[in-house]
Amino acid sequence: MNSRPLTRRQALKAAGAAALAAPLSGQTPSQAQTGQPVPPPSASTGRINQSAARWCYRKYSIDELCQNAKRIGLKGIDLVNHEDWPTIQKYGLMPAMTPGAGTIPVGWNHKENHDKLVAEMTENLARASAAGVPNVITFSGSRNGLPDSEGIENCIAGLNRVKKLAEEKNVTICMELLNSKIDHHDYQCDHTVWGVAVVKAVDSPRVKLLYDIYHMQIMEGDIVRTIRQNINYIAHFHTGGVPGRNELDQTQELQWRTVATAIGDLGFKGYFAHEFNPTAADPMKSLEQAYQLCNV
Repeated sequence: MNSRPLTRRQALKAAGAAALAAPLSGQTPSQAQTGQPVPPPSASTGRINQSAARWCYRKYSIDELCQNAKRIGLKGIDLVNHEDWPTIQKYGLMPAMTPGAGTIPVGWNHKENHDKLVAEMTENLARASAAGVPNVITFSGSRNGLPDSEGIENCIAGLNRVKKLAEEKNVTICMELLNSKIDHHDYQCDHTVWGVAVVKAVDSPRVKLLYDIYHMQIMEGDIVRTIRQNINYIAHFHTGGVPGRNELDQTQELQWRTVATAIGDLGFKGYFAHEFNPTAADPMKSLEQAYQLCNV
């Protein structure tokens, strides 16, 4: 890894969010490694479509990442720009989440951004639809002094301008829930109730939330109950260990197998993407460990 690793914010920007491996060991992680029981790979093909965020594996070429992802059992790669889609699809994987419109600080909550965001979203929805890509990411933006109620109203107004196109193109726009406590200070869509208020009002099957479990554990906890109560408004999940946003192992406060089982029990058919910063000497081994832990 580089001595100064790229942040997720930088990675999204570099991938065009505003317009947006090593051989496996073949060993199954043990309970001692994960802190939770893990079945052997042959025990189940799994009910959840797992994927991995591209930016977390920058040391690998896209081909190397896809080769390993395929061997592990992943179904897709997350947060990838359209230049990488053909390679991902070549391996029978899905570009599960791609750029839609905006950046983390610049989003739909400020009306002056709407015309630019609509243009970006129009272009990216058409591109995603043509390639059979299911989801595009978008953001509320930072508050910059804006009251929450006004931010909700502005996001509703902006997303209403693109929802019909998303429905026509059969692509889901996913507004991401992020924490404003540690990683993205002043980000407005930082609680589930805020994001759900937007999605409910827009009232489209193609405008939903990207529920980032790492971020929401930091902001509000109560993960399983919140997911169960709001699954109709969620189209995509991200993972990441709390604290630290590292591997899903015994150092983390969440029982990831319990969370994954709850999602599987709800019949969720979208993607469940691993978005943690690997600290292991072999990042593909820790990704495999996360896959097995959440393979329910």
